Amino acid sequence: MKLPRHPLILSVKPVVEALGAQLLPVESREPGDIPLKWEGVELAVVRHAPLHGALDRMIDGVEREFGTKLPQLTREEKQQAIRMLDDRGAFTLRRAVEDVADAMGVSRITVYNYLNALHRRD
Repeated sequence: MKLPRHPLILSVKPVVEALGAQLLPVESREPGDIPLKWEGVELAVVRHAPLHGALDRMIDGVEREFGTKLPQLTREEKQQAIRMLDDRGAFTLRRAVEDVADAMGVSRITVYNYLNALHRRD
């Protein structure tokens, strides 16, 4: 089945994809899918992104926003990236500090220091 070409679907598609979710035809509906309705008519459904790969998607999003890979960021930009990831809940995931440190090319201690500095200010 194909998605209808509708302004609502065209508008939400980039957001859905950025979140790692899927935009699917109504006929593909499964329990837990979120219906997209326009004037009472269900046009499509949004399927949540799987938790597996969530941290990678968050890192990819931050890199897109900075326009470069994490290791190329300045110290200040890395601190901003850590704030963005923290705001998005990245550090609630198991092994996130280690994985972010690897992606940034810094030590775990550096990531913890950045996080501690953020939380002291808040």
